[in-house]
Amino acid sequence: MDYIYSIVMGIVQGLTEFLPVSSSGHLTLVQHIFGVDGESNFFFNIMLHVGTLFAVCVFYYKLLWSLIKSFFGLIKKIFTGKFSWKNRTDDENMIFMLIIGLLPLFLLFVPVPGTDMVFKDVSEMFSGNKYLIYVASFLVITSILLWIGIACNKRTCTHAIHSRKDLENEDGRKNYNVLDAICVGVMQVFATLPGISRSGSTLAVGEMRGINKQKAIDYTFILGIPTILASAVFELKDALGSNVSPTAELGVAPLIIGMVVSAVVGYLAILIFKWFLKTDKMYIFAIYTAVIGIVGIIIALIEMNCGFNIFSHTPL
Repeated sequence: MDYIYSIVMGIVQGLTEFLPVSSSGHLTLVQHIFGVDGESNFFFNIMLHVGTLFAVCVFYYKLLWSLIKSFFGLIKKIFTGKFSWKNRTDDENMIFMLIIGLLPLFLLFVPVPGTDMVFKDVSEMFSGNKYLIYVASFLVITSILLWIGIACNKRTCTHAIHSRKDLENEDGRKNYNVLDAICVGVMQVFATLPGISRSGSTLAVGEMRGINKQKAIDYTFILGIPTILASAVFELKDALGSNVSPTAELGVAPLIIGMVVSAVVGYLAILIFKWFLKTDKMYIFAIYTAVIGIVGIIIALIEMNCGFNIFSHTPL
């Protein structure tokens, strides 16, 4: 059962991390069906995210290598006084926007009024089975954000065509500015809530800001690399500091299998997502998240009335 569970979770994570349907929301739903407590399996979820982190690094290795070289070149320019903000290259602009986009993540450590928790703790808490109704509601919110993004992208394209802009840019601006990066960064904080898709919500924000949709998704995937890595480091630190082994729930082998599966499926999911985005079929994900969210809300209401998980028959 452990191996089957790991493979299923790896497939779910790999598909949903990059498709705009919320990986954390789907992991919570699958864990609910299996009757597994999401809070106790939080370390396993993080390791699945590490698997998809490997996938995005492989997919974008050319862009990442270009950014790494530009970063060291940028440092040299700054120390030699040759850097000019006005004349910065596209890669240099991307580096600055990535740094700015990551700054709002510090909001995760802001205390929540009336509690002894920070926002990060609230996000983790919602992974539990008894919070299914919230996760399902967040999926509906993801659907709404996707619809808004689709509408904004159509409006941007229409405006560009009527303005007779270059066809290469009819889909929106190619480069982010400071306000764009801040908006995406803030959205990424709220996307830590299970059910809010990080890729979907940050893509939608980029489209709201008039960014080229392909450029927007590339930015959100690259921005996700340090975000996922930081989450893994913090969770590993917490796990090692506890008295319980982080692999006690499943074991080392199922954990590794889950990570490998999530990496392979995640790479394929990026290809699928970019194809859907290019062919303007994002409405499929908007409909899907709405349906799953509504069904989840109905199931949650039934379970709240019954007082137990209707799949595993365990008390909530």
